[in-house]
Amino acid sequence: MFERRISMKKPHHRERAGDALSREVGYVRKTHGARLRVALVFPNTYFVGMSSLGFQTVYRLFNDLDDVVCERVFLPPKQELQAQLASGTPLLTLESRTPVAEFDVIAFSVSFEWDYTNVVSMLRLAKMPPRAEARNARHPLVVIGGAVTFVNPEPLAPFADVIAAGEGEVLIPSLMTCVREASDRTDLLQRLAQERGFYIPSFYDVRYADSGTIEGFDVKPGTGAPAVVKKAAVKSTERLDPPATSIFTPDTEFGSRFLIEVVRGCANLCRFCWAGYNYLPVRPFDADRILELAAQAKPYASKAGLVSIALCDHPEIERILNGLLDLGYSVSPASLRLDDLTPTIVDLLRRSGERSITIAPEAGSDRLRRVINKTVTNQEILNAAEIIFDGGMENLKLYYMIGLPTETDADLEGIRDLTVEMREIMLKHARARGRIGRIVGSVNPLIPKPGTAYQWLPMEDPALTERKAKRLREMLAGLDNVYFNIKSERHSYYQALLSLGDRRVAPAIEAAERNGGNWRAAVAETGIDAAFYIFRDRSGDGVLPWDIIDGGMKTSFFRSEFEKGLREEWTLPPKRQKENAKFLPVLS
Repeated sequence: MFERRISMKKPHHRERAGDALSREVGYVRKTHGARLRVALVFPNTYFVGMSSLGFQTVYRLFNDLDDVVCERVFLPPKQELQAQLASGTPLLTLESRTPVAEFDVIAFSVSFEWDYTNVVSMLRLAKMPPRAEARNARHPLVVIGGAVTFVNPEPLAPFADVIAAGEGEVLIPSLMTCVREASDRTDLLQRLAQERGFYIPSFYDVRYADSGTIEGFDVKPGTGAPAVVKKAAVKSTERLDPPATSIFTPDTEFGSRFLIEVVRGCANLCRFCWAGYNYLPVRPFDADRILELAAQAKPYASKAGLVSIALCDHPEIERILNGLLDLGYSVSPASLRLDDLTPTIVDLLRRSGERSITIAPEAGSDRLRRVINKTVTNQEILNAAEIIFDGGMENLKLYYMIGLPTETDADLEGIRDLTVEMREIMLKHARARGRIGRIVGSVNPLIPKPGTAYQWLPMEDPALTERKAKRLREMLAGLDNVYFNIKSERHSYYQALLSLGDRRVAPAIEAAERNGGNWRAAVAETGIDAAFYIFRDRSGDGVLPWDIIDGGMKTSFFRSEFEKGLREEWTLPPKRQKENAKFLPVLS
């Protein structure tokens, strides 16, 4: 599986791509021949893209098909990017240095809103018209997928021939079957429109009211497209390989760490969390296969990163951790859900060499956690801190949010007070060890996300959010061994525009791509009313931009959850053995 392949280049072709391949283990080289050719594009640098487990998984899924050759493409470093755009040097794949425009399919894997401008840059570098309407049958099919398409594909819709909404294990076989069987471009798009998870933007006209809100999506006659596109998802992971690192390289954020997805989904249903809703139902991967893949990867990695929204939702997590420990791995989970933290879990992580744990209280008060459906109390958080530091951990990372519905000054004070109490627990155990760790907090303004109970909310006024951030900085100043990063509302403002916008935001994406990422200037140049998307209450809108994708959750459920939040009521997660039975209707 992890055979080393070293690219043999002529000396004058020893450039960055060849150097990158020479440090990789596990990449795939296939002859092109009669195979279908897919250029898999990550719209950011190699360092960022190769840190993405989702990107590596899609690369493997494509190349697992014998008649498909998939090669990777990354954004050139900033200075080189500008030089290439100016000189007209074509964008090339990493494996064979073939121009991207020669492939049958250009598949973008987009994880972050900030990479939208890079999608435009890379299409231009590939000598492709960025807008789908300007392309023809001679151009490769441009498919845009990734986490953001689960949430709101509309800002990217004008650039995509196809939006792939859902999980790659379902989407990729369907995509390539349609590519094989289609007689021409029109036939291909019509075939894809009949498959679950494929949204063809050109098959729909969007109707707008005089107020600027969306009245509806009208299917164009003769296309055969559905009124709403259902997300594609696997119902069971029983027969699936867990997504895992297949290419090892030191040139990533994680170095040559072995990343593996342990469980998909989370049953807690925090009202702000798009991932919690969009990755239902909870589906654990086979523990034996997780450990088998970890054993195969051991010659190339000494650290294992466990990827999940809720790690301890896996019924055999302790056996997995013990198995990784026996293999000689140090183990690092992405984060741990507070209600599943146990002394056994902490001890296993400590024994593997881990010295830090990440948890997410999100708010400083029980009241506000009931509003957002974070189903833990301050006392339970403090109990977890006791388990963490008593179990030998030295450092604690905390995630908080501000700008939450019904938030008051008392809730901000609660963040400080809760952090101070956790610090006292840390110091108590540190004194006994003679070594003091630290608490690192990260505070982000709430961006109401599509596909959540907060999708109708306006974002909080930036001036108010900034005052809260300033107040929080003042309250936390001077706490030894406590370090907080409080994110600027200005950064969140334009992220919210891309998250909550519709097709009419596309000109601003193009303008920001031209001017080097100056979003203020891009919005001004294109005349887009950003406040319309960011600060408007959408509760009276009949249709939201992202309603074109059916993520499986009913609007009535989201409205009910929002109202329960205002009443400060929890929706408690079901017992684990009943989770799949409860949420399988989501995929019907």
